[in-house]
Amino acid sequence: MSLSTNQKLQRLLAQFSGSDHVLILINADPDSIASAMAFQRLLWRRVTRITTSNINTITRPDNMAMIRLLDVTLIHVTKIAPQDYTKVIILDSQPSHHESFGAFKYTVIIDHHEPDGTDAPFKDIRPDYGATSSIMTEYLKAAKIKLSSKVATALFHGIKTDTNNFERMATNADIRAFQFLFRHANIHLARRIEQVDLRMNFLEYFRQAIEQKVVNNDRIYAHLGQVETPDICVLIADFFMRVNTVTWSIVSAFIEGRLIIILRNDGLRKDAGNVASKQFGHLGTAGGHKSMARAEIPTDNLKSEVKNPDKESVQQWIINRITDSLSGGSSDE
Repeated sequence: MSLSTNQKLQRLLAQFSGSDHVLILINADPDSIASAMAFQRLLWRRVTRITTSNINTITRPDNMAMIRLLDVTLIHVTKIAPQDYTKVIILDSQPSHHESFGAFKYTVIIDHHEPDGTDAPFKDIRPDYGATSSIMTEYLKAAKIKLSSKVATALFHGIKTDTNNFERMATNADIRAFQFLFRHANIHLARRIEQVDLRMNFLEYFRQAIEQKVVNNDRIYAHLGQVETPDICVLIADFFMRVNTVTWSIVSAFIEGRLIIILRNDGLRKDAGNVASKQFGHLGTAGGHKSMARAEIPTDNLKSEVKNPDKESVQQWIINRITDSLSGGSSDE
């Protein structure tokens, strides 16, 4: 028998006592940060202490802006002593998703990805939802908590981000949560967070990509050599898709011993996820959605394909692979 949100809320709150020191673990992105803020509000004055810890290094400018503008406090997991906490929560992830989660025993798991089978005293895993922020919004509503503008803005942004403005999988529950949050969020602040996606040193990569781009019919390619974060490739690939004659944008770079290839298209013709998987999956990991995809290839695996991994050779190899796929008939439709 399925439980109502009120019943789930009571079971969730029953896991905690006033003497608890609670640790929330996240792989920090907008959805998980917002969910952690909501969980902190849910346990406000119910426990002794709540700490939110991120397992990843936060480099995306929009995530950094969210943390700064919404006054979020995060402590990296390397600075956490597990024995200092009586209860540990994992949000928007599950223990098998990253090795850093393995050092902890969990009281609560709340997520919207497919379940990994990990047991915990309280679990709420809803893979049909588009965002964990939607689940947490339901809990706050059930608890009749008056939302602050910052928490509402965070959850609003979390749902928008994880559903890609409802272009990816979303349910009526996500839409209801979004509509509720719209009445409480600071829309101007949310827009500010969304629009901050550049750091000053990223501009040099944009200059390089524009100067060295290769345009082939309606496709645009750019290989950047070594970069500091894959986010640069994503930003430039999205930027090139804003050119009115471009239907495909492929941007690549090397980072930490891997070749990262980001694919974008207009979503009208070929399937970017299928193209990435077919052309690059045998060398590493590759896949995605119809209009966006990503491949990651260890440089050692690239040696059998590209004898001299200089910028020009790597870019030409990528162009050849994409050209072969897009001229290969309907198999990638």
